[in-house]
Order: sequence, then structure tokens, then C-alpha cells
Amino acid sequence: MTTQQTTLLDEPTLNQPVLYMAIELSNKPWKIVFSDGSKRRRVTVKAGNMAELERAVKTSQERFGGIERRVISCYEAGRDGFWLHRWLLAHGIENRVVDAASIEVPRRQRRVKTDRVDADKWLALLQRAYGGERDVWSEVTVPSVEAEDDRRLHRELERRKKERTGHRHRLQGILVGQGVRLERKPDFLTRVEQVVLGDGQSLPPELKAEVQREWERLQLVEQQMAKLERTQQERVATAPVGSPLEFVQRLRQLGGIGLTSAWIFVMEFFGGRTFHNRREVAGLAGLTGTPYASGERQRDQGISKAGNRRVRALIVEIAWCWLKYQPQSALSRWFQQRFGGGSKRQRRVGIVALARRLLIALWRYLADGVIPDGAHLKTA
Repeated sequence: MTTQQTTLLDEPTLNQPVLYMAIELSNKPWKIVFSDGSKRRRVTVKAGNMAELERAVKTSQERFGGIERRVISCYEAGRDGFWLHRWLLAHGIENRVVDAASIEVPRRQRRVKTDRVDADKWLALLQRAYGGERDVWSEVTVPSVEAEDDRRLHRELERRKKERTGHRHRLQGILVGQGVRLERKPDFLTRVEQVVLGDGQSLPPELKAEVQREWERLQLVEQQMAKLERTQQERVATAPVGSPLEFVQRLRQLGGIGLTSAWIFVMEFFGGRTFHNRREVAGLAGLTGTPYASGERQRDQGISKAGNRRVRALIVEIAWCWLKYQPQSALSRWFQQRFGGGSKRQRRVGIVALARRLLIALWRYLADGVIPDGAHLKTA
């Protein structure tokens, strides 16, 4: 081990033997690989069987020198979320949740892909990371239980909106297939009963029954959406001091930002996080550039899109609203001077640049109270 690597290790690592554990998660079996740095032990446990996992850890500790060994583990961020991470921490196991997109992979067109190979790969990366090597992977910041729970309301609302769109399109498709076009009004089903087709016949009975069922599902989804939206409004109106909902109230004061967008910005991005500079803000949203420079070939590949997709899509949408509702702000004037006279494509490129600047301005507004230059606040 080099001197540089040694200085990167923390004190417990130097004084206490380590047992490395890599977990490859799947729907049925979990592949687990243990190592003390030289030998390896592979174990398969039933997915979600924590008693088996605990026994496997204790057995491996005993085989590799005793239960006093410090256990360090990792697994790939995915469908299982963070409950396993919290369970491991509660049982004295130091765990890291890793972004799978950040690890190195062979560039061959075809490569071996099995759970066992993946587990061995995770183990090798874990040993390199805790051996002091930098930039081995990117770790996922695990949110608190409360922060994770706060994201459920707007994500459910997002799903319900997609369901509503699906039901509306299905209703329209069923009727247009018979040459019928009806507006969705409260008396929709009554008008469906009164429809007369071109041949003088009414709608077939099974078709009318399907329309009725689809209409009922649409009504249910819209009722659930209305309830979720009322819940949002009530929580913001009664936000306790010091809660993330205070940020929602502050963002709503800016012209061009409403309740839904302010809620998502806080719950998905600004709430519970500490940013140190503008690069971190843009990087987490995936709004950083991706240069390509090899020899004499140099070009920009566009934004990385590696961050939060919800925030990235929303801030681009809000950037267009910013131009409309905050035309006298410094950001809007910059956009008009730089891209206002350009083509449609140049304006689409420019709006992404504006979105990046706007997101940084919102961060400064929430963190330091600095109102974006030239922006106005809504009147009460």
C-alpha cells in the first residue's frame, strides 16, 4: 500500500481488521460475497430473508478471524431502495449505496453479465474504495425516513395525472372509433346513451358498458387528485416553523412559480440538502456540460442528464414561465440578448442554459435570501 493510500484511510480501518461484503440484489436470491482482502466466500440467501443474511454475516466473521471484525458493505441503488441500508446500519454494518451508472465497465460489445460476476465486481470496487482509491464510484446520498416520505405525495399525484391522461385518451379512442366525439362534461354518460350512429343505430351495449367503466375510473382518479392537491395546500398553509414547507412558501412568492413546482423543488431537491457551490447544484440536476476532447477533436455533447430527472424537466418548464412572468429580471434580459433573436433551435438550447442559471438563483434565494436580480415577488 502506498503512502498516499494510507493517509486516505480513517483510524478505525488502520487498527481494526475489516470484512468486506458486497450484495447483489435480485427478486429471488441475493448473491453475497465476503472477503478479508485475500480469500473470498460466496453465499446465496433468499431475497428479504434477514435472518439468513445475519447468519451469513456472523458465519463469515468467524471464518475470517472472529466476530470483532469491522464489516463494510455495499449494494447497488435500485428497486429495493434504502430499507436495507438502514437495516445494515442498525446491525452495526457500515454500508454504502452506490450509483451503478458511475462504475467502470468493459467497452466490449458483449460482456459477461451474471449475478455472481456482478457481486465479485462490487467487492473489488469496495476494496479499492476503502483502500484509498478515489473516484471509484459515486455514492447515493441516502435520505432520512421523513425526507423519503415527504416525496410520496407529489409522486403519487404525478402518477395519477398519467392515469387521468390514459383514461381520457381511452374514452376518446373508443368513441372516435364509432365516429362519435363528445366533450367530457358532468352529463357525459347521459349523452352517451343518446348517441345515434350514422346508420341510425345506438351504441352497442358492450361498448357503452366499457365507456361507463372507463368514465367511472376517470372520475375516481380525478377525485383522488383533488384530494391530494387539497392536502398539499393544507400542509403548506399550516407549515410549522423550520420545516421544509417554509421553503415552499418562499418559492411561491416568486412570480412564475406555483405550488406544484415549488413543492417538487423543495421535496426533490432543496429540502434536506446542503449545497456548497453552484457546480453541485447544476450537477445534481444533470445540467452540467459533457465535453468531448480527443486529439484535435473537440465538441460539446450537451448536458449530462445524470441528475434528478424530475427537477431537470421542471426547471426547464419554469424557465419558459420565468421569461413570461419575470421579463424584467436579469436572467430574462440575458436570455433575450443572447438567444432572443435566434432560431427555434437556438432558443431551445438557450432555455437549458437559462434553466441552469435559474436553478442556481433559486438555491441562493432559499439559502441566503438573495432575490434574483430584477425579479419581483407576488403581492399578498
